[in-house]
Amino acid sequence: QVQLVELGGGSVQAGGSLRLSCASSGYTYSNYVMGWFRQAPGKEREGVASITRNGSTWYADSVKGRFTISLASAKNTLYLQMDSLKPEVTAMYTCAAKNTIIGPYTSWGQGTQVTVSS
Repeated sequence: QVQLVELGGGSVQAGGSLRLSCASSGYTYSNYVMGWFRQAPGKEREGVASITRNGSTWYADSVKGRFTISLASAKNTLYLQMDSLKPEVTAMYTCAAKNTIIGPYTSWGQGTQVTVSS
């Protein structure tokens, strides 16, 4: 079983930056794919970015060029660097992990709030 804990959320003005981290513990060898999701009030949860153990990344079109996902494998920690932030990215950000390329994510963190003001 994998436990995920997010840190780094907060409030920032538009144009600013935040760096989210997600520390994983437990059976971390099963973290073949890790990703970030977000859910804004009244909206469905959506994928933001993901990364595999071999470094392959995916980004939602809305964040390409502004967000960077990375994985410190030795520390079992996932990061999301968010730059040039806009108010529309305000949401609860959650990290997740799974042990296969396909299929649903099986481990989820509790989330960290990101609020961007104009």
